[in-house]
Amino acid sequence: QVQLVESGGGLVQAGGSLRLSCAASGRTFSRYARAWFRQTPGKEREFVAAISWSGGNTYYADSVKGRFTISRDNAKNTVYLQMNSLKPEDTAVYLCAADSTPLRLGVSIQIEEYDYWGQGTQVTVSS
Repeated sequence: QVQLVESGGGLVQAGGSLRLSCAASGRTFSRYARAWFRQTPGKEREFVAAISWSGGNTYYADSVKGRFTISRDNAKNTVYLQMNSLKPEDTAVYLCAADSTPLRLGVSIQIEEYDYWGQGTQVTVSS
């Protein structure tokens, strides 16, 4: 059974940092791009960041560019999201995802291109 399990969320003050992890089991995702999305109640799931299967390409939403960094460790089948200078508007459930297409050139920001999802981890940023 394939599972993606996020961890590292929590409550932090504005300006603080958190590091999210997403560990995969049941399947190796070393040939697949990985991504982070986030969701708040009443809103659609929003793209945050993605990293190519090789780690050579990354892409960020404008709202997090310069503050968040996505990385991966294929040996651990894990992807990370380092979040710095957090703002109250970053408050959301953060979900990791794995691409449906192996060895994709670049990354996709489209939800439909990801077919494995974690359950999410709550990030709350207080002002």
